[in-house]
Amino acid sequence: MNFGRGPSVVLNVGGTRYSFSREVLKDFPLRRVSRLHGCLSEQDVLEVCDDYDRERNEYFFDRHSEAFGFIMLYVRHGHLRFVPHMCELSFYNEMIYWGLEGSHLDYCCQRRLDDRMSETCTYYAAEEPPGAEGGKWLERMRRTFEEPTSSVAAQVLATVSILFVIVSMVVLCASTLPEWRAPENRSVEEQSRYTAESVREPSGIIEAICIGWFTAECIVRFIVSKNKCEFVRRPLNIIDLLAITPYYISVLMTVFTGENSQLQRAGVTLRVLRMMRIFWVIKLARHFIGLQTLGLTLKRCYREMVMLLVFICVAMAIFSALSQLLENGLDLGTKNKDYASIPAACWWVIISMTTVGYGDMCPITVPGRILGGICVVSGIVLLALPITFIYHSFVQCYHELKFRSARYSRSLSAEFLN
Repeated sequence: MNFGRGPSVVLNVGGTRYSFSREVLKDFPLRRVSRLHGCLSEQDVLEVCDDYDRERNEYFFDRHSEAFGFIMLYVRHGHLRFVPHMCELSFYNEMIYWGLEGSHLDYCCQRRLDDRMSETCTYYAAEEPPGAEGGKWLERMRRTFEEPTSSVAAQVLATVSILFVIVSMVVLCASTLPEWRAPENRSVEEQSRYTAESVREPSGIIEAICIGWFTAECIVRFIVSKNKCEFVRRPLNIIDLLAITPYYISVLMTVFTGENSQLQRAGVTLRVLRMMRIFWVIKLARHFIGLQTLGLTLKRCYREMVMLLVFICVAMAIFSALSQLLENGLDLGTKNKDYASIPAACWWVIISMTTVGYGDMCPITVPGRILGGICVVSGIVLLALPITFIYHSFVQCYHELKFRSARYSRSLSAEFLN
């Protein structure tokens, strides 16, 4: 070290003092601290730290002292973990300041950091302030369509969208009533004329209006989006396409089939496509925090969900094989035909493990009933194991979305006051 006096230097980080020899600083694991060894003047020192005391050879850093304490544990022992009750992103900023990277964290903390950074990019990237006036207009339009609580116009737009979803669902449910389904029993020629004229009926008109609204909304949101590729990849936008596309496909099929002999087969396809309108219910996730919380929880807890499915599959393989053997394979004088194969026994295992118990099949031998009791108890235990992780993630997601909604509500209140 070419600047300062004395055999040792003192680092003062947030009021906590650390003393080192000059030679230690040369190869210090923290890049910012090791830069002090090559400082030639006081100006060079002040580019590295916030202040410097020449008399005591003490360097001051206005940083989080507790975070630096955990970083020093990494210097001494080689393990870097997050500070309890400290935001992961704040601690990551401290790491960047001292010259560390995310790869220096232990694996469990790396996973937490990745999850938090993905959440931040997903939910707060749209809050970056635009530069130009045109960018402000696009940002306002984007928030109007993406954030129902961001302004009065956004709330009105969200209310209208919810009303269209409700109306379309009521029409979809009513169309399955026997009185509405009577025209489907007509002949091929009559059904051809019916499908061609259905658009002019009240239900067809309502359906066309709803589809027109959803199509216009989707097109405008696509136009004002920042990243078009990212827009297409979003789950809610994919659901919008799945809900809108079947209508246009059914219209094209009706136009091109006409009175073709394969109209009956096409009619089945049309009914399947029209039933896909049930996806419109998921559009409510844009306007209700509860559905958003559910989707975000499933996204964050996919590892726990996979673990739960693995537990169930392993238990199904074991109990279905044993139940088929005890009920049908040992030839003890009583054969239960419901357990004729392992795939058939899998159905009994899954409804027993989930404690549904339809009663359509049940063991009749004593060993089979004992196995059934073990299967039920094992199902309760296996299903309960990952639930705690999923529950805590659900609560965290709910609070984060509530905080985000409250921030937009404050901006909405300011708009009313203005």
